Amino acid sequence: MNRPAGARDVAERQPPRALFRQVERALAKAIEGEVRFDPGSRALYATDGSNYRQPPIGVVIPKTPHDVEAAIAVCRKFEMPVLSRGCGTSLAGQCCNHAVVLDFSKYLHRIRSLDPEARRAVVEPGVVLDHLRTKAEEHTLTFAPDPSTHSHNTLGGMIGNNSCGVHSVMGGRTAGNIEALDVLTYDGCRMRVGATSESELQAIVSAGGRRGEIYAALRDLRDKYASLIRARFPDIPRRVSGYNLDELLPEKGFNVARALVGSEGTCVTVLEATVRLVYSPPFRALLVIGYEDVFAAADHVTEILEAGPVGLEGLDDNLIQDMKTIGLHPHDIELVPKGSGWLLAEFGGDSKDEADAKAQRLMQRLKRKGDQVSMKLFDDKRREEELWNVRRGGLGATAHVPNKKITWEGWEDAAVPPVKLGDYLRDFRKLLKRYDYTGDLYGHFGQGCVHTRIDFDLESQPGIDKFHAFLGDAADLVVRYGGSLSGEHGDGQSKAEFLARMYGHELVHAFGVFKRIWDPQCRMNPGKVVDPYLPTENLRIGAGYAPRKVDTRFRFPADDHDFGRTVLRCVGVGDCRRLDHGVMCPSFMASREEAYSTRGRARLLFEMLKGEVITGGWKDRHVFDALDYCLACKGCKGQCPVKVDMATYKAEFLSHYYKGRIRPRAAYSMGLIHRWAGLASHAPRLANAFARNRFAAPLLKQVGGIARARSMPAFAEQTLRNWFAARSETRSEGRRVLLWPDTFTNYFLPETGRAAVEVLEHAGCAVALPARQLCCGRPLYDFGMLGRAVKLWRRTLDCLRGEIRAGTPLVGLEPACVAAFRDELHNLFPHDEDAKRLREQTYTFAEFLRHIDYVPHRLDGKAIVHMHCNHVAVMGTDADKHVLKQTGLELNVLDSGCCGMAGSFGFEQHKYAMSQQIGERVLLPAVRNADADTLIVADGFSCREQIRQATRRETLHLAEVLQRALQYGRSPDGIPRDAAREQGAGANA
Repeated sequence: MNRPAGARDVAERQPPRALFRQVERALAKAIEGEVRFDPGSRALYATDGSNYRQPPIGVVIPKTPHDVEAAIAVCRKFEMPVLSRGCGTSLAGQCCNHAVVLDFSKYLHRIRSLDPEARRAVVEPGVVLDHLRTKAEEHTLTFAPDPSTHSHNTLGGMIGNNSCGVHSVMGGRTAGNIEALDVLTYDGCRMRVGATSESELQAIVSAGGRRGEIYAALRDLRDKYASLIRARFPDIPRRVSGYNLDELLPEKGFNVARALVGSEGTCVTVLEATVRLVYSPPFRALLVIGYEDVFAAADHVTEILEAGPVGLEGLDDNLIQDMKTIGLHPHDIELVPKGSGWLLAEFGGDSKDEADAKAQRLMQRLKRKGDQVSMKLFDDKRREEELWNVRRGGLGATAHVPNKKITWEGWEDAAVPPVKLGDYLRDFRKLLKRYDYTGDLYGHFGQGCVHTRIDFDLESQPGIDKFHAFLGDAADLVVRYGGSLSGEHGDGQSKAEFLARMYGHELVHAFGVFKRIWDPQCRMNPGKVVDPYLPTENLRIGAGYAPRKVDTRFRFPADDHDFGRTVLRCVGVGDCRRLDHGVMCPSFMASREEAYSTRGRARLLFEMLKGEVITGGWKDRHVFDALDYCLACKGCKGQCPVKVDMATYKAEFLSHYYKGRIRPRAAYSMGLIHRWAGLASHAPRLANAFARNRFAAPLLKQVGGIARARSMPAFAEQTLRNWFAARSETRSEGRRVLLWPDTFTNYFLPETGRAAVEVLEHAGCAVALPARQLCCGRPLYDFGMLGRAVKLWRRTLDCLRGEIRAGTPLVGLEPACVAAFRDELHNLFPHDEDAKRLREQTYTFAEFLRHIDYVPHRLDGKAIVHMHCNHVAVMGTDADKHVLKQTGLELNVLDSGCCGMAGSFGFEQHKYAMSQQIGERVLLPAVRNADADTLIVADGFSCREQIRQATRRETLHLAEVLQRALQYGRSPDGIPRDAAREQGAGANA
């Protein structure tokens, strides 16, 4: 493709590094915010959610709009390109560049005002969409466009990409929901732009100056190309490709703000936005309709639209099958009715009855027509959310599927007129087949937008050439159907080459004119949209991709035993940047630091193996600093859509980082807690006295690397094993169960183990402990002591071999230890059959009780329940909720994420502040605000310590709750406790 000199030329210039140091110093003097030009920061921002990678010159994190103005002034002085960035989830490469990156998400995230009467809000560019929507919902309003990343994407990013989403059906693209923008040009002109009447336009031009010059040039551009714009711009709901030149037409009100929406940071920097809010029906009903295939589903889109849904999505059977393969949303998938292609139609109303009635009228109409469809109506909010999880899981379900090739974006959001969607999909599937590609089909069918990830070969030159040829044919197909290359994600560099096929060369030239009106020097995100890089350039992988081979302790069986493939798992969707729900990622929730997100850490590991920006390999300090603040909560393993497992990656990295080095003191004091606890058990009173002595305790903490503000947990006077061995009465009949006396239960909280024994025996089980004290080594992973962990596992496998092969179930009380049996054991010993058996035979306390259909006694009262983060991520919480619900307690199961203690994390001096910040997000305030007679239920030792030390409230393990129900509650059939006791301890056996 022939290009005029301009944006791309600017992008390809490589000033000397010495100049970058001058820029860094000048920026540090000019702004209040943060300036980061170190290799770690450059690596973090080298890519976005796309196939592309361009390490930036440096990163600026402005605190105020003035910082932005000052930073751009410095960049202008040194002729540095600039790239504005929000959440960094862009899929077309527009959010990475060899430029100075301005990250608005950490500080510039305020909602400045919200006027429910005018249905307007004024926001800073870094505000998270869901934060705005939550505030607006207080007034039954919303911001209509809601991409699947709505929990963490920023408004600035949405403005840059002209984002859409499920509910664009009721409110249109982002462009249609922007009333005004406060923008800054590269040459320093700050102005407010929006709709402009002809008289206002004339006044602005007459006033002269840079603003008048820009408006005059925009007017001339409009006048020259108006007829061509009207003729060539597709009149479809999802035209996102190209610049919005149509917004300059007189019939559109010469709306300069909306013309800039979707310009991907190539023209101006947005400092503030005034957005339109629309009515949000408070009640919803979701109708899922199953068809014989996805093509038939697409054929019926316009028919469903006539019923007035507020959202209409589609998905195919391949997506559902891939979800089943990887175990994503397994329970939610079962809700989908029969079929091989589905439409999800959401209806809204002022009441539940009104929303239901709209859906039911459609169902009746479809039945009368005799269409061969299956239907399910959901009007329960929880069930509806579960169904939406299936649709939102598209990216995660298709990126890394076992026994399939890795899939990539690249042609993932084309849009056509909805009336033509079925035929387009048939032809698109034929095109995929012709190229021997596969891809699941799903997306915003109500507006003709199709998402997919395709198994491109982006690692060999022939594969890349084939990919390029496919893009050209795919572009031609979309244009033939009157569609848009992009229906949501923008052009960036992945699609911009083909804009001339959609608009013609004359309008593409007009795009270039539009950019240069705002950015004559082509310094704003150069090489994207206008004068673009080819979609085969700057590939994150590419024909030269050759990460160095590394030997690892963990085997990574899900990634072909290759850590080089493991670091490709992260696709940049950014779910780990959520701030207010779920487990993932506690360190980001507390800091808003990209380096402390799962994605940021994954990017650093990728760059570590690539070896260009991060050059220290396993010993690199930038990677260490990011991983050091990982709490190993495993939230990412459970909640990341592509199952990034940062806790494991951290342990692996640290095992290499510390090779040949002395570890920090905390590694020996807390990583080897199983040893010290064993020694202390011989004289627990002496050990406790020493740990609490006002002279000895500070010295002990200093030597052990423990935070001064922490108190030391007390060793029990009698261990669980000693108590169990001394029992005069034991139950020998019933199902044999092996209770795992983990280090924390055995040495610190044996009362939990005693309660578990009582409940298990009441359930008719014969409880045994291992013949010797064993340990899964869970604390060792936090410090990369994997050699020691492997030895402990081998000892465990040898000791338990008879029980393993006999099929004896093992019940664990400490969630982190059960998670180690279910996760780390397999990753360290993927080919050991006994390890596989042990993994399958290991249960949490609740899982085992549910497995044997135990019905607990009932207990009156209230309970706050905090679930251990490993428990949530690895084992899930269904069994615990089931068992607790049977007790009759009034439950408040907190969405509290990680407690902040996280094993040794909260005990370490330099992590104490973050530990408390994480705990104070939800958990600790909830406990403090609870009534004195409310039970505080938490199974994890770390969680219980965090609660005890921060609130002075005592906690109960599930086993202790059930023990209390046995002692003070009622039997399941309502018999009072005394009468129940007379009937014998085995009543529920």
